[in-house]
This record gives sequence, C-alpha cells and structure tokens, in this order.
Amino acid sequence: MGPVVTVGDLLSALRQAETGNLQTFEDYCQKFRLIAAAVAGVVGDERRFDSRKGRLAWVGKVEAVSLAAISPEKVRAWKKTFLARAGSNRAKERSARITVNSILRRAGSLFSLRRLRAAGLKISSPFEDVGFEPCHPTRYRSGFDIAKLTAAAQSELGPEEFKAYLLGAMAGLRRDEIDKLEWSWFRWEEGVLRLELTEHFVGKTTESVADIDLDPEVVAIFRGFHAQAGDGFVIESKVRPRRNTTYRHYRAQLVFDNLCAWLRRNGVSSRNPLHALRKEFGSQIADKLGIFAASAALRHSDIKVTAAHYLERKRRISAGLGALLKHAQNVTALTPADKDTPISQRESAHG
Repeated sequence: MGPVVTVGDLLSALRQAETGNLQTFEDYCQKFRLIAAAVAGVVGDERRFDSRKGRLAWVGKVEAVSLAAISPEKVRAWKKTFLARAGSNRAKERSARITVNSILRRAGSLFSLRRLRAAGLKISSPFEDVGFEPCHPTRYRSGFDIAKLTAAAQSELGPEEFKAYLLGAMAGLRRDEIDKLEWSWFRWEEGVLRLELTEHFVGKTTESVADIDLDPEVVAIFRGFHAQAGDGFVIESKVRPRRNTTYRHYRAQLVFDNLCAWLRRNGVSSRNPLHALRKEFGSQIADKLGIFAASAALRHSDIKVTAAHYLERKRRISAGLGALLKHAQNVTALTPADKDTPISQRESAHG
C-alpha cells in the first residue's frame, strides 16, 4: 500500500487490518470524518446522510483531506466551537460535553497503538493532549412501574412485540441480541438462555456471549411460543439478516418501532425506551442481589459502567434518625390556616 497521506488513506489502511466488529469500526470512522470535515471546512447538507443522494460525494471530499491538516490544536479548536453552541443553557452545556467526549473517544480509538501497529503505521495521533470535558455520567432513572408495565404488555402487545419486551425487561438483552436470538439458544431444562456466536451475531464485547438465567415463568411463556414457531429466529420477521454491513441492521426493526411507540405511550419517556428495559432489569437485580450480580447479569466488562449508567437506587437510604423527633415538645404543627398566616402573627398567636 502507498503512503498514508489523506484521511481516506488512513481509514483504508486501518480497515484492511481491522479484526474487530466492523460496525463498531465504521462508527469510529464516521466520528473521525465528522471532526475532519469541521477542521477542513468541508460543508455538507442533509444529503450527506442519504446513501443514494449525496453521502458518497460528501465522504469523498472528507477523505481527500490531508492528515497533516488535522492537528491537536485544530481538534481542540473544534471542541471549543462545538461546546460554544450550547450557549449559557446549563442542560444543553452538559449534553454537549457528553456528546463531544463520546465523539472524541470513538474517533481517537482509530489511533490506538494496537490498531496502528496492526496496520503497520507510524503516525502521531491528532488527539494527543486533547482532553475530555469534565462531566458526571447520566445515571438511570426509570420513571415507570415495571409491574404495571408488564401487566399492560401481556394484555396489549402483539406476540413479537411481547417477546421483545420480555427479552429486554426480564433477560436484559440488547437490541441486536434480541434481533439475532435463535430458539436453539434456549436451554429449557436448565432455565438458561445461552448466547452464542453465529454467522449473524458476534456480540458487542467478549462478555456479551454468556449464559443468562431466566425465571421459570419466562421460560414457560417462551416454551409456548416455541411450540407454535418451531426453529429459527425467536422474533419473527420477513426481513433477512444482512452480513458485513457497516451499519446496525435489524431484521425486526418494525417490531422494535412498534414496541418503542407502545412503551412511550405507557410512560417510558427515555430516548431509547427498549434500552430502558435493560437498565430497569439491571436495577432490579442490583436492588435484590447487589451491584456485582447486576454487572454480571448485564454482562458488562467493567463494573464502573454498571454503576455509572445502569442502576437506579430502588430502596430508601436513611439513618432513621427522624425517629428522635417523634416526641419533640418544641415544635408546633402548623394547621392549614397557619400556613397562610404571616410568621409575626403566628408568633403572637402562640405566645
């Protein structure tokens, strides 16, 4: 291969040496192109998101940008401009910090020592000394009653949507795992769902491919579904899985759309309602068995991820010291009338 001079040269060299998840790699490429376009002043319109009307042309312009034009100084300038768009709105400012950190982390992953060595490249990273913005992770808050939601799901959802609901809320599966789940993965007698590598499923991480314990009631429901469906994929769809795509393709996208719409109508207001079921699943386990059990059930590679993003505290934490105030003699309970009376008049009335 010739010298690596442009963005396109770099991505091509890295792509040839890539051995990991292709969709994850292409996501990193997309984030790097976003920064490269901003640094080099490559302007695109909405057509850059449409593969048939302009994406290839936009990608070609960005990949023609010289790598030498993307320096740490210019990346820092891009970050500053990105954050400035939030203005003085504290909520938007926090959201912008989270977003810019995510873009930097993904784009910077292309320049990991492992990837550069695998591609035989000796180049410096434009992300050197480009720090991340300080921000606290967004902790999960459910905002819905899982018991009521499950009762409504059982009576209102269609069979495919109900299967997807159960797999998210009671097995903690991710969207791609639900989409590619096969009936052969069920170990009926053991009450276990065993995720396995197939030609269509590779898993998000090494820890993704594991055994998941199921409640007996969940096993019984899926046994009934299996008796009617036979073998193949658990979620039925006329769409066939696609291999080696550079984007996330879901054969059950219509089922997911229907389920997410139903979840929003029933009080699950998060940006990704289906993923909220997984977070609720983890929170329920943490409440009963602790954070380590929740991290194992969610199949996280790092317990910090579980603690920071996936758990809502379900139980009240209190020292119980309020009991010392039960017999306090120096506190006079306010009547509804007292609440509307000025303090000076209250003091006069009570002596």
